[in-house]
Amino acid sequence: MAATTTDQHPKITLYWLNDSRAQRMVWLLEELGVPYDVNMFHRSKDMLAPAELQQIHPLGKSPIVTIQPTTTTEPGGGVMPRRLIVLAESPFIAQYLCDHFGKHLVPNKYKNLDGGELGGAETDEWMRHQHLLYYSEGSLMPPLLVALILSILSGPKIPFFIRPITSTVAGKVHNSFVVPNIENHCAFLQQLLETSPNGGQYLCGGKLTAADILISYPLLNLPRVEALGGESQKGKLKEKFPKLFEYIARLEEHEGYKRADKKIKELEAKQKD
Repeated sequence: MAATTTDQHPKITLYWLNDSRAQRMVWLLEELGVPYDVNMFHRSKDMLAPAELQQIHPLGKSPIVTIQPTTTTEPGGGVMPRRLIVLAESPFIAQYLCDHFGKHLVPNKYKNLDGGELGGAETDEWMRHQHLLYYSEGSLMPPLLVALILSILSGPKIPFFIRPITSTVAGKVHNSFVVPNIENHCAFLQQLLETSPNGGQYLCGGKLTAADILISYPLLNLPRVEALGGESQKGKLKEKFPKLFEYIARLEEHEGYKRADKKIKELEAKQKD
């Protein structure tokens, strides 16, 4: 006889940090439609995450999601507690949550097949989704992070008497490395939108997926990174890649995105009271 759960839903907790990738996890959890709690943390003046996060996960990064599964009742009547699950790294968190709570956010892997699960028979939608889950962190984020680091070299944290030198170096690296890489990624993503399966408006087809949610963070930061190149660079990416920026605007208008934004603003307001 199979064990039965005593509660309908496990306890899900998101450890949220301002100016981090955690915001897209709020959106993901909203789309999953499962109950969850948010524990809020804020960066220090030097923009580092608080040490308390290391008590949840050794790296002390955000997002972190913990899941306390429901207890199970054994056939003999005994109760067996199940271990706390601690998830870190956005793609892994998204994949785990979707596997258990939100398969509607993942495209079908196979079409009707009589021969079983054969390599090469996966749908285009699923292949895109799996690639983009990891692409958002593995390929797209690094040049954006370099741009944000370079901005420090031009900012007030650098002593004013050497700032002209560091600013010049930062500007050259920005123009020679960051800009070409960002434009290459924008061209790639615009091409994916232009070839979206069945003429869909999302990267993997006609409906929102977890990959769209994960990629929202770097894409929503594109204007901020672009501005680091100076006034002359503002708006150039939008002008060059209009379909991509239409997609970004579409993500911001999504009801789940708005609910997530509203939820965090309300929680922050309560925390200040």
